[in-house]
Amino acid sequence: MAKDLGPACKLCRRESEKLFLKGERCFSPKCAFERRGFAPGQHGRSTGGRRGGGSGRESDYSRQLRAKQKARRIYGIFERQFRRYYEMAQRRRGITGLVLLQTLESRLDNVIFRLGFASSRGHARLLVTHGHFMVNGRRTDIPSMVLSAGDVITVRDGSRDGIYFKELASFAEARNILPWLNRDLKNLSGNVLRLPERAEIDGNLNEQLIVEYYSR
Repeated sequence: MAKDLGPACKLCRRESEKLFLKGERCFSPKCAFERRGFAPGQHGRSTGGRRGGGSGRESDYSRQLRAKQKARRIYGIFERQFRRYYEMAQRRRGITGLVLLQTLESRLDNVIFRLGFASSRGHARLLVTHGHFMVNGRRTDIPSMVLSAGDVITVRDGSRDGIYFKELASFAEARNILPWLNRDLKNLSGNVLRLPERAEIDGNLNEQLIVEYYSR
Protein backbone atom coordinates (compact mmCIF):
# COMPACT_ATOMS: atom_id res chain seq x y z
CA MET A 1 0.00 0.00 0.00
CA ALA A 2 1.37 3.42 -0.94
CA LYS A 3 2.16 5.89 1.82
CA ASP A 4 2.27 9.67 1.93
CA LEU A 5 5.42 10.37 3.94
CA GLY A 6 5.19 14.17 3.76
CA PRO A 7 4.25 16.39 6.73
CA ALA A 8 0.51 16.08 7.37
CA CYS A 9 0.25 19.63 8.72
CA LYS A 10 1.26 21.04 5.34
CA LEU A 11 -1.87 19.52 3.85
CA CYS A 12 -4.04 21.50 6.28
CA ARG A 13 -2.13 24.67 5.52
CA ARG A 14 -2.55 24.10 1.78
CA GLU A 15 -6.33 23.78 2.18
CA SER A 16 -6.43 26.82 4.51
CA GLU A 17 -8.32 24.89 7.19
CA LYS A 18 -7.80 22.18 9.76
CA LEU A 19 -8.33 18.69 8.38
CA PHE A 20 -7.61 17.04 11.76
CA LEU A 21 -5.11 14.57 10.31
CA LYS A 22 -3.02 14.12 13.46
CA GLY A 23 -5.61 13.35 16.13
CA GLU A 24 -5.20 15.03 19.51
CA ARG A 25 -2.26 17.13 18.33
CA CYS A 26 -4.66 19.15 16.17
CA PHE A 27 -6.39 20.37 19.35
CA SER A 28 -3.15 21.38 21.10
CA PRO A 29 -0.90 24.46 20.83
CA LYS A 30 1.56 22.26 18.91
CA CYS A 31 -0.75 22.31 15.89
CA ALA A 32 1.26 23.74 12.98
CA PHE A 33 -1.86 25.26 11.44
CA GLU A 34 -2.34 27.41 14.54
CA ARG A 35 1.29 28.55 14.46
CA ARG A 36 1.60 28.96 10.67
CA GLY A 37 -1.86 29.42 9.22
CA PHE A 38 -0.62 30.26 5.74
CA ALA A 39 0.03 28.01 2.75
CA PRO A 40 3.36 26.15 2.64
CA GLY A 41 6.06 27.16 0.20
CA GLN A 42 8.18 30.17 -0.60
CA HIS A 43 5.25 32.48 -1.38
CA GLY A 44 2.65 31.04 1.00
CA ARG A 45 2.68 33.91 3.47
CA SER A 46 2.64 36.69 0.88
CA THR A 47 -0.13 35.22 -1.30
CA GLY A 48 -2.43 34.14 1.52
CA GLY A 49 -2.31 30.55 0.28
CA ARG A 50 -3.53 31.31 -3.26
CA ARG A 51 -1.62 30.25 -6.32
CA GLY A 52 -0.43 33.22 -8.25
CA GLY A 53 -1.30 35.68 -5.45
CA GLY A 54 -3.35 38.80 -6.06
CA SER A 55 -7.02 39.29 -5.32
CA GLY A 56 -8.49 37.94 -8.57
CA ARG A 57 -11.57 35.75 -8.66
CA GLU A 58 -10.95 32.05 -8.06
CA SER A 59 -11.77 29.99 -11.14
CA ASP A 60 -14.41 27.25 -11.19
CA TYR A 61 -11.68 24.68 -11.92
CA SER A 62 -9.67 25.85 -8.90
CA ARG A 63 -12.68 25.49 -6.58
CA GLN A 64 -13.46 22.04 -7.98
CA LEU A 65 -9.85 20.91 -7.60
CA ARG A 66 -9.60 22.18 -4.04
CA ALA A 67 -12.85 20.38 -3.08
CA LYS A 68 -11.53 17.13 -4.51
CA GLN A 69 -8.10 17.50 -2.93
CA LYS A 70 -9.58 18.29 0.47
CA ALA A 71 -11.74 15.15 0.41
CA ARG A 72 -8.76 13.03 -0.67
CA ARG A 73 -6.60 14.38 2.12
CA ILE A 74 -9.24 14.04 4.83
CA TYR A 75 -9.74 10.35 4.04
CA GLY A 76 -6.07 9.71 3.19
CA ILE A 77 -6.65 8.40 -0.33
CA PHE A 78 -4.46 8.72 -3.41
CA GLU A 79 -5.81 10.01 -6.71
CA ARG A 80 -6.14 6.71 -8.57
CA GLN A 81 -8.17 5.09 -5.79
CA PHE A 82 -10.28 8.21 -5.29
CA ARG A 83 -11.19 8.21 -8.99
CA ARG A 84 -12.18 4.54 -8.73
CA TYR A 85 -14.53 5.40 -5.87
CA TYR A 86 -16.07 8.12 -8.03
CA GLU A 87 -16.56 5.70 -10.93
CA MET A 88 -18.15 3.18 -8.55
CA ALA A 89 -20.50 5.89 -7.27
CA GLN A 90 -21.52 6.73 -10.84
CA ARG A 91 -22.59 3.16 -11.47
CA ARG A 92 -24.69 2.86 -8.33
CA ARG A 93 -28.22 4.12 -7.78
CA GLY A 94 -28.65 7.45 -6.07
CA ILE A 95 -27.00 10.85 -6.16
CA THR A 96 -23.41 10.35 -7.27
CA GLY A 97 -21.86 12.84 -4.81
CA LEU A 98 -23.72 11.41 -1.82
CA VAL A 99 -22.92 7.83 -2.81
CA LEU A 100 -19.24 8.80 -3.09
CA LEU A 101 -19.19 10.26 0.42
CA GLN A 102 -21.06 7.25 1.83
CA THR A 103 -18.46 4.95 0.27
CA LEU A 104 -15.61 6.95 1.80
CA GLU A 105 -17.31 6.92 5.20
CA SER A 106 -17.81 3.15 4.96
CA ARG A 107 -14.10 2.36 4.61
CA LEU A 108 -12.81 0.21 7.46
CA ASP A 109 -10.18 2.73 8.57
CA ASN A 110 -12.78 5.52 8.72
CA VAL A 111 -15.28 3.37 10.62
CA ILE A 112 -12.64 2.49 13.22
CA PHE A 113 -11.86 6.20 13.57
CA ARG A 114 -15.56 7.06 13.87
CA LEU A 115 -15.99 4.40 16.56
CA GLY A 116 -13.31 6.14 18.60
CA PHE A 117 -10.89 3.21 18.41
CA ALA A 118 -8.18 5.41 16.84
CA SER A 119 -7.19 9.05 17.25
CA SER A 120 -7.12 9.73 13.49
CA ARG A 121 -7.75 7.96 10.21
CA GLY A 122 -4.01 7.56 9.73
CA HIS A 123 -3.75 5.91 13.12
CA ALA A 124 -6.68 3.64 12.22
CA ARG A 125 -4.94 2.58 9.00
CA LEU A 126 -1.84 1.66 10.98
CA LEU A 127 -3.83 -0.44 13.45
CA VAL A 128 -5.62 -2.26 10.63
CA THR A 129 -2.46 -3.01 8.64
CA HIS A 130 -0.93 -4.48 11.81
CA GLY A 131 -3.84 -6.91 12.00
CA HIS A 132 -5.45 -5.74 15.24
CA PHE A 133 -9.05 -5.88 13.98
CA MET A 134 -11.46 -8.49 12.71
CA VAL A 135 -14.49 -7.97 10.47
CA ASN A 136 -17.30 -10.48 10.89
CA GLY A 137 -14.95 -12.79 12.79
CA ARG A 138 -12.17 -12.75 10.19
CA ARG A 139 -8.87 -10.97 10.66
CA THR A 140 -8.20 -8.29 8.04
CA ASP A 141 -5.32 -5.95 7.25
CA ILE A 142 -7.01 -3.98 4.45
CA PRO A 143 -7.90 -0.42 5.57
CA SER A 144 -9.76 0.29 2.31
CA MET A 145 -12.31 -2.50 2.85
CA VAL A 146 -15.78 -1.00 2.31
CA LEU A 147 -18.23 -2.15 4.97
CA SER A 148 -21.96 -2.71 4.65
CA ALA A 149 -24.89 -2.57 7.04
CA GLY A 150 -24.63 -5.42 9.53
CA ASP A 151 -20.84 -5.79 9.42
CA VAL A 152 -19.24 -6.22 12.86
CA ILE A 153 -15.77 -4.93 13.78
CA THR A 154 -13.96 -6.33 16.82
CA VAL A 155 -10.50 -6.03 18.32
CA ARG A 156 -8.61 -9.28 17.80
CA ASP A 157 -8.22 -11.43 20.93
CA GLY A 158 -4.45 -11.49 20.53
CA SER A 159 -4.31 -7.69 20.61
CA ARG A 160 -6.40 -7.07 23.72
CA ASP A 161 -3.48 -7.56 26.12
CA GLY A 162 -1.56 -4.66 24.59
CA ILE A 163 -1.32 -1.44 26.60
CA TYR A 164 -3.14 0.58 23.94
CA PHE A 165 -6.15 -1.73 23.81
CA LYS A 166 -6.32 -2.11 27.59
CA GLU A 167 -6.83 1.67 27.81
CA LEU A 168 -8.94 1.94 24.66
CA ALA A 169 -12.34 1.87 26.37
CA SER A 170 -11.61 4.97 28.47
CA PHE A 171 -10.13 6.76 25.45
CA ALA A 172 -13.06 5.91 23.16
CA GLU A 173 -15.68 6.78 25.76
CA ALA A 174 -14.88 10.49 25.34
CA ARG A 175 -15.70 10.31 21.64
CA ASN A 176 -19.28 10.72 20.46
CA ILE A 177 -20.71 7.91 18.37
CA LEU A 178 -22.60 8.67 15.16
CA PRO A 179 -26.19 7.37 14.73
CA TRP A 180 -25.28 5.05 11.85
CA LEU A 181 -22.83 3.11 14.03
CA ASN A 182 -23.17 1.08 17.20
CA ARG A 183 -20.35 0.61 19.74
CA ASP A 184 -19.79 -1.84 22.59
CA LEU A 185 -16.86 -0.59 24.68
CA LYS A 186 -16.99 -3.54 27.07
CA ASN A 187 -16.32 -5.98 24.24
CA LEU A 188 -14.28 -3.50 22.15
CA SER A 189 -16.54 -3.99 19.17
CA GLY A 190 -18.83 -2.02 16.89
CA ASN A 191 -21.09 -2.55 13.94
CA VAL A 192 -22.51 -0.65 10.98
CA LEU A 193 -26.24 -0.11 11.34
CA ARG A 194 -26.81 1.60 7.99
CA LEU A 195 -25.24 3.99 5.50
CA PRO A 196 -24.72 7.50 6.87
CA GLU A 197 -27.08 10.28 5.83
CA ARG A 198 -25.65 13.47 4.35
CA ALA A 199 -26.17 15.43 7.56
CA GLU A 200 -24.00 12.88 9.38
CA ILE A 201 -21.01 13.46 7.08
CA ASP A 202 -18.55 16.35 7.27
CA GLY A 203 -20.43 19.48 6.19
CA ASN A 204 -17.24 21.15 4.92
CA LEU A 205 -17.03 18.70 2.03
CA ASN A 206 -18.62 19.84 -1.22
CA GLU A 207 -19.47 16.71 -3.18
CA GLN A 208 -21.10 18.68 -6.00
CA LEU A 209 -17.79 20.35 -6.83
CA ILE A 210 -16.09 16.96 -6.83
CA VAL A 211 -18.64 15.62 -9.29
CA GLU A 212 -18.15 18.72 -11.47
CA TYR A 213 -14.37 18.18 -11.40
CA TYR A 214 -14.60 14.60 -12.71
CA SER A 215 -17.37 15.52 -15.17
CA ARG A 216 -15.27 18.04 -17.08
